[in-house]
Formats: sequence, C-alpha cells, structure tokens
Amino acid sequence: MVSITLVRHATLLVELGDTRLLVDPMLSDAGVNPPIDGSPNDRRNPLCDLPGGTEWDADALIVTHLHHDHLDDPARDRFGDAGLPVFCQPEDEASLSGTFDDVRIVDDDGTTEFEGLTLTRTPARHGHGEWAERMAPVCGFVLEASDERLYLAGDTVWYDEVAATLDAHDPTAVVCNAGAAQFEGSRPITMAAEDVAELCDHTDAPVVAVHMEAINHCLLTRDGLTQALAETDTAGQVTIPDDGETVDL
Repeated sequence: MVSITLVRHATLLVELGDTRLLVDPMLSDAGVNPPIDGSPNDRRNPLCDLPGGTEWDADALIVTHLHHDHLDDPARDRFGDAGLPVFCQPEDEASLSGTFDDVRIVDDDGTTEFEGLTLTRTPARHGHGEWAERMAPVCGFVLEASDERLYLAGDTVWYDEVAATLDAHDPTAVVCNAGAAQFEGSRPITMAAEDVAELCDHTDAPVVAVHMEAINHCLLTRDGLTQALAETDTAGQVTIPDDGETVDL
C-alpha cells in the first residue's frame, strides 16, 4: 500500500513499504513571503498556514527542484542538521550541499536504491516554450517497492515525456502538481485541468492532485478542478485532498 499525506502545496509525506519520505518541504508561515514576481494578483505567500499536528518524522527527503515553494529557508533550517539523506537532481547538488550533509544525486542513468526502494528520476517540463526554459531544471521521481510504483510527476505540464514515463513505469499511483500556476502573459506552468484529464486518459492508476490554494499564482482551485473533471470520464480516478489529509492507495 502507498500512503500519501498532503501537508500543503507540493509538500508530501509518502509511506511506501517500510520507508517514509518527505517531499518538497515548504514550511513558511502564512503571508510571510511576497507574491510571486509577475503573478496576476498581489496576495502574500503562502496563502494558508501549515495544518496542525503534522508528524515530520521521515527517513529521507526528496527535492524535485529548488524553487522556494518546494524548498524554503524554514525547511532548510529545520531539516538541515537532521542527518537525513536528500535525493535530488544533479543540478541542485551544490545548493543542497550547503545545507544538508547527505545529498544523494540521482544521476543521469536515473536510478538509485534506498532502504528497499528504487528511486528513478524522471523528466519534467515546468511550462511551455520560453517559460519552460526559464523555470528549468526540474524533475519528477518514480518510487518503487515490491509491486507498488508511485510516480511523483513534479512541477510539469502534460507533454510527451510524461506520457513516456507512464508507459515505461506503469505506475500503480500518480501524484500530479496541478494548480495551473502562471504568470501574467504566460500559459500555465503546472498542470491545468486539461493536463490532469490527459494524464488520466493515459493511465488507469489512481491520481492524487495537489499544488493548489497555497501560492498566489496557482489559479486553479480544488473546486475548479473538481468541476472541470466532472465534465470528463476521469472524475472518479482523481482524489483532491485537503491540506493535512491522508490518501491510502
């Protein structure tokens, strides 16, 4: 079984096999950070506080990329001296090594082992055209233990490499970062409702949609995604958890 707790935004606690992983920790209090530059409103970030009662115990961290809504200074302060392994893409090693003692790159061959898990780094495209280049580098991960394969798509839109990852790994569960984050004049740089629907059309696996209602440029709400998917054949495939909610798959 795979257990996924949405803490807030893209911050997840994942239990797979006997291993507990903390993904993309953002721990800032509500409103302490300014709006994202170039975003279409001036709401301060994060838009909401962390849920109470979160248990932070983990065996390792996964950092998909270094944008501050996926790893912020409070998270570096809290976990920097915890001695936890931190799995990341090669481009992020130097920055993470300045905070964490045990940084483990998932190399270009894409796979590493940890306590019975196989971690495979996967491609991601954080937007379209010029915006994708500006927002890079980013990645996702597939986590495998026994017969369970969890695909953490990361900050990506739907594109051919996401489809290829689904084909290659045949995940038993998928987490997608929705929210349709965007800048003034840009297309969404994370999955919009149509991206989530495309993903569902390409896999039979249950999908957990996160990355909503916590950062000011994420314009797609939980209700908006629910309503959009209600008009497709995929609504029953997608779970949209609240902050602090655990989904067992």
